[in-house]
Amino acid sequence: QVQLVESGGGLVQAGGSLRLSCAASGRTFSSYAMGWFRQAPGKEREIVAAISWSGGRTYYADSVKGRFTISRDNAKNTVYLQMNSLRPEDTAVYYCAVQIKAGTPYDYWGQGTQVTVSS
Repeated sequence: QVQLVESGGGLVQAGGSLRLSCAASGRTFSSYAMGWFRQAPGKEREIVAAISWSGGRTYYADSVKGRFTISRDNAKNTVYLQMNSLRPEDTAVYYCAVQIKAGTPYDYWGQGTQVTVSS
C-alpha cells in the first residue's frame, strides 16, 4: 500500500505560481514512477506530468510544457509540481499518483488539491 497526500493548492491570479507537493508513505517510494493529473469540472481526468523513479526522465502534457516542472526528492518521499505562468484553464483538482509497473495504469492516488486560477 502507498498513501499519498497532496498539498499546496489554492487561489492564484493568472500569471502567478504555485508549487504542489505530494508526500508518500508506505511502500518504497523511490522505486516507482510518479505522476500528476488534473480534472476540471465537466472534463475527464488528464495527465499533466510524470517522472521516473530516479527523476532522470520526465513527461509533460503539451498544455503545460515550459510552464510546469515535475521533480522528486526520494529522501523525503515527496514529488513536486512547480506551476508557473498559470492560466484560468489550469483550474482543476490536481492529483498525484504512483505507477508500480511501467506501462500499466497508475495504482495509488491521493485525495487531490484544488487549484483555482482567476483571470
